[in-house]
Amino acid sequence: MTAPTRLFLVRHAVVEPSARAILYGSMDVALCDIALREEAALYRWLAWRLPRPAAWYVTTLSRTRATAAAIFAAGYPAQPLAEEPDLREQDLGEWQGITHEALVERLRHPPHPFWPHGAEEEPPGGESFARLRERVAPTLERLAERHRGEDVVIVAHGGSIRAALAHALGLSAHQALVFSIRNLGLTRLEKHGPDWRVAAVNEEPWTGPPAEDANSQQAPEALDSAPPSR
Repeated sequence: MTAPTRLFLVRHAVVEPSARAILYGSMDVALCDIALREEAALYRWLAWRLPRPAAWYVTTLSRTRATAAAIFAAGYPAQPLAEEPDLREQDLGEWQGITHEALVERLRHPPHPFWPHGAEEEPPGGESFARLRERVAPTLERLAERHRGEDVVIVAHGGSIRAALAHALGLSAHQALVFSIRNLGLTRLEKHGPDWRVAAVNEEPWTGPPAEDANSQQAPEALDSAPPSR
C-alpha cells in the first residue's frame, strides 16, 4: 500500500503589537519578541512533534521564516527552506495598514459571523478570501505530487491554512472562515491517492491537571456512578 503524503502546516508565531492593531494581511511584519520567549515550550514541542526527515517550506513573508528558525533553535535540525509564494497571506490591498475599526465603513457586503469581512469581499487592489482559496488549492496539489509519499512541513498563515482546509474538505470559502487557526497551531493534512484527509486542526501539547488535583478529584465517570449522598 502506498504511503500517504503528509503535510504539516504551522501558522506563524504572534506578530508584534503594532501590527496586531491594524489589518496587516500580506504586509511583511515582524514577530513579537516577548511572545517568542513566552512560548519557548511550544517551540520545543513543535521541534519534537514535526516529522524527520521532511521537506520544509515557508512563504515570501519573513514571519514564516522567523518562525521556522525558532523551531530549529528549539531542537529541530536546521533545514533548507524553500519559498512558496502562493501560500502567502491574503492580500488586503488598500485595507492594509488601516485599523480594524476603520474597516467597517469600507465593507460593501455583510461581514462573516467569525471574520471581519465576508469571503467574497474583495479589497480595492487586493484579493478576496475566495480568491485566496483558488490560489492555495492548486499549490497544495502541486506540493503533494512533488513529495508523493513523503512528509512536508509548511510554515504559513491563518488565511492560507483555512484555504487548505477548504480544499481538503471541499468547503466553500465562506464555510472555511469558521475555522479559527491559532498561532503556532499545527494542522495535519494527508493525501491518499486522489483523496484528502484532515488528520488534525490546531494540534497542540496535551497538559493534564496538576498531580494534587488529579488525586483529589473523581473522574466524571466515577461521579456519574457514585451512589447519592445521604
